Amino acid sequence: MRAFPFHDVIDQDDAKLALLLVAVDPRIGGVLLRGHKGSAKTTLARGLADLLDGAPFVELPLGATEDRLIGTLDTAAALTGDGFHFQPGLLADAHGGVLYVDEINLLADHLVDTLLDVTVSGENVVERDGISHRHPARFVLVGSMNPEEGELRPQLLDRFGFCVEMTAPADIADRVEALRRRLAFDHHPLADPGPASTGRREEPQVAAERIGTARPAATPTALLEAAARLAIEVGAEGLRADLTLCRAASALAGLEGRGHATLADLRRVAPLALAHRSRRGPFDPPTLAPEALEQALDQALGDPRSRDPGPGSSEDPEAPADPDEPDDDDELATPERGSSGAPERPLVLGSTRRTPLPQPERAVAPRGRFVRDAPVGDNGAVAAAPTVRALARRRATDPTAVLRREDLRVEVRVGPKRRTIVLCVDLSGSMGADERARAATGTALGLLTGAYQRRDRVALVGFRGPGAEVLLAPTSSIEVARNRLDHLVTGGETPLADGIARGLEIAATATADGGDALLVVLTDGRATGRPDSLEAALAAAGAVQRQGVASLVLDCETGPIRLRLAEQVAAAMGARHFDVDSLDPAALAATIQGSAASASS
Repeated sequence: MRAFPFHDVIDQDDAKLALLLVAVDPRIGGVLLRGHKGSAKTTLARGLADLLDGAPFVELPLGATEDRLIGTLDTAAALTGDGFHFQPGLLADAHGGVLYVDEINLLADHLVDTLLDVTVSGENVVERDGISHRHPARFVLVGSMNPEEGELRPQLLDRFGFCVEMTAPADIADRVEALRRRLAFDHHPLADPGPASTGRREEPQVAAERIGTARPAATPTALLEAAARLAIEVGAEGLRADLTLCRAASALAGLEGRGHATLADLRRVAPLALAHRSRRGPFDPPTLAPEALEQALDQALGDPRSRDPGPGSSEDPEAPADPDEPDDDDELATPERGSSGAPERPLVLGSTRRTPLPQPERAVAPRGRFVRDAPVGDNGAVAAAPTVRALARRRATDPTAVLRREDLRVEVRVGPKRRTIVLCVDLSGSMGADERARAATGTALGLLTGAYQRRDRVALVGFRGPGAEVLLAPTSSIEVARNRLDHLVTGGETPLADGIARGLEIAATATADGGDALLVVLTDGRATGRPDSLEAALAAAGAVQRQGVASLVLDCETGPIRLRLAEQVAAAMGARHFDVDSLDPAALAATIQGSAASASS
């Protein structure tokens, strides 16, 4: 079926422009579309492929394996004696078109890394399963995500060329026009819904008509210097931002049929290339505020309203070429001519030394990057390609060889060793309940700071009244935690046993998946609700020790007379016990992180 026309999507001009520029020069990198569902992210991605003369549109499902993405051994050829041949994956299918990944923030990190590497290089290189193969893979990578489901880590976010915030139209007239166009397309998919009733046509549509012939324009030295100043002004690390700015300005000039990129082009593409490159930590906003970006533009490029570019200025798209600047035949003419885009003199960019982020511990995992194969043991899924390769090697000398157990192989994969911290908090109506609730929220968010860097997860269980409730399922997303933990309800009895048991279920599931878990209980130990509440709590605590789950009890008992019940709970759990003099979230998070590190070592 024909895709809904790219240019007939109402508004979303920044997203359209970003997609068109990357289509002109895929080396800019992928386009990340951030927005809530229903904001036309997928529609634009499909429409772009249709716009590129029916180029392939390939969608990468979240459950795709590394083999499906990059390609692998052709097992049928190997088994029938035709030798070892490469079976292409989705990267090969997408060559010359659009590769779309919905919910890319939920895709495994090693697959995102692979996608971004190939996007920039334009080539897929495979060295595995007894094959060595490379093939061109030039495509427009489009990733979409809903911010409510968590953000990409800065290391991955920075590698996207462009990032665009998308929202559905808020204006009634625009929404009505969007409905008119969509319904008209549904009834007559081969007809052009036509322009809006206001007679308006979006700016990118005109450029889209030239996309087939557009070529990146020259990048004069003055533009390179301006791009470097601008990247420094917004605090972008490395040179990726500078390079993206230059390539984007060059693509924009080429899309508009001009031979040289100008500072006006640079100003136009800056929001697409820079808004997502200022995030350093999980509590920073995901994108740079428009007013902050505008201020950086004025600081680096000057206020365009306060000066007249004048004839011959690089700001004037129609001005005659500066004799000191290269023309289309000079070495800076276009990237196709091999231009590096380097300035005539070195630019001293300066740098601020930063403490490198801690790298996640690597461990054998059921999913992750393939590193080798091994003989099959008592358990484990047989890997087809390594098994076929082992059999084919024997058939090279004995054509009648049949499959034997020693041929069976399994894949060994490694991935980040996840640690899950399960925080169980007493939210009953005892003294200090509101303070404990605030401490629980702050501690969970504090723990997520470390989780954000190491891809660990945090869960929160609250127990009060009739039982325990999972307030936050295991997550590494601060955004998700903030949404779920805005208002914690307190009051009622103290079902400590239920809280421990529910926390143990989450921790046990995490360890069964090959990760580490730490169960943390914040309580004064005063279980209530039934006559045997304390005995039930101690029995639940004993189950934690029997299952070998690392645990920690933070004793928040206050008052002149202390029953020290939390100590009994800790002893039954085999847990470390700490008296908590203050419910300061930072101090609690530090204590928990220290115990988590000790438990993992």
